[in-house]
Amino acid sequence: MSTRVLIVDDHPPYRDALARLVESLPDLEVAGLAGDGEEAVAKVLAGGVDVVLMDINLPLLSGLDAAARIAALPEPPAVLVVTMVDDDDTVVAAMRAGARGYVLKGASSEEVAAAMRTVMAGGAVFGAGVAARLLAHSGAPEPRNRAELTAREREVLGLLAEGSTNKQIALALGLSLKTVQNYVSNILEKLQVADRTQAALRAQQNRRS
Repeated sequence: MSTRVLIVDDHPPYRDALARLVESLPDLEVAGLAGDGEEAVAKVLAGGVDVVLMDINLPLLSGLDAAARIAALPEPPAVLVVTMVDDDDTVVAAMRAGARGYVLKGASSEEVAAAMRTVMAGGAVFGAGVAARLLAHSGAPEPRNRAELTAREREVLGLLAEGSTNKQIALALGLSLKTVQNYVSNILEKLQVADRTQAALRAQQNRRS
């Protein structure tokens, strides 16, 4: 079954270019096009959307406000921000609004496609340097005892950072779901982060360092 993508951008040429990219990929299909935030929310409410590619500077309702409305739904699609805006405050605001990823319009087609698949799988996607900025703004301190993570916990963290669910991690490592839940809780405590997204950010930051 194809992943259904809603493309939200008020510039028709770029919106159409994203549509062509989505249609060129065998596992993705265009669920619809929207030119403003209000239209985007309405199309999500109508159903049949798995991922939303969301610009930020939109008429009627901004991309950030639209993302927040979508994230508040009972079973929201994943929102991936695709924008020209590249400043710390906007990146952090997008994540707080519920976006699962943030890529710039200068990203390659391959990068955008990979980002869509990652957020659909439950992962988080950020461009180079964004992870460190988000962690700084979140107030999550750098862990004092990173070495405290056991080899198994590092395995779990690696899969978590790739977007795997607890069930998928359990199957991959041959563990019970309860055991994985315990590992995740321990990881969050040791890394001194509040949730899975911040843990994934920490893992991505460590890979780049």
